[in-house]
Amino acid sequence: MYIPELYKNDNQQEIQNFIYQNGFGILVNQTDGKPWATHIPLLLEEKNGKQILVGHISKENPQAESFRFNDDVLAIFSGPHTYISSSWYDHENVPTWNYLAVHVYGKLKIHSLEESIEALKRLVDKYESKSENPIRVEELSKKTMLQARGIVSFEIEITAMEAKKKLSQNRDDKNYKTIISELEKTNDTQAIAIAKEMKKNRK
Repeated sequence: MYIPELYKNDNQQEIQNFIYQNGFGILVNQTDGKPWATHIPLLLEEKNGKQILVGHISKENPQAESFRFNDDVLAIFSGPHTYISSSWYDHENVPTWNYLAVHVYGKLKIHSLEESIEALKRLVDKYESKSENPIRVEELSKKTMLQARGIVSFEIEITAMEAKKKLSQNRDDKNYKTIISELEKTNDTQAIAIAKEMKKNRK
C-alpha cells in the first residue's frame, strides 16, 4: 500500500485495536492465475509469541484449493472513510478522501478439523458477546456441527503490517478544525467517525 510518511501509522496498539474493531476483512491471493478476494471475519491472535490471523472460507470457494499451492496472502481491513470538500478550506485546493486502513501480509497454514472447531468457538464467542442470548459452538448439535466439514479453516502467520491514517494531517489548525466542524454537521456516520478520529489525532 502506498503510504506517504505523513499518513503512516506505526502504533502497534492502535493497529491491533483497529483490526479488532474492523475484523470483517478482505482476504486476497492469486487463484487460478488471477487476483481473488473473499470477504470474511478474521481474528487477530497470538501464537508462540507471534501474531496471527485466524479465519475460514467455504471448501467450495476456489480460493480454498489455491491455498495448497500458494501460501502468500494479503488481508485488508477498512475503517471509516469520507469525502473531504475543498470548499471547506480558506484557500483554493482540490477535494480529497480521508480514511483508515490496514494491510496485513502473511503465510497461510490450513487447520486440522480439531483446530477448525476451536477457531470457530473463538470467532463465535467474540461476536456473540453482545447478544442477549448468546449461542456457543459447544452447545450446537452434532448434526449442525457437520457443517464445519464444509469449511477450510486456517491461520496466517503475519510477516508484515501496513497501516494508513489519512486524516488531513497536511492542513493547518484552522482548516483542520473547519473540516471537523463540517463533518460533524452531516448525518453521515462515516463522516462523524472520521471527525472523531481527527480530534484524537490532533488534540
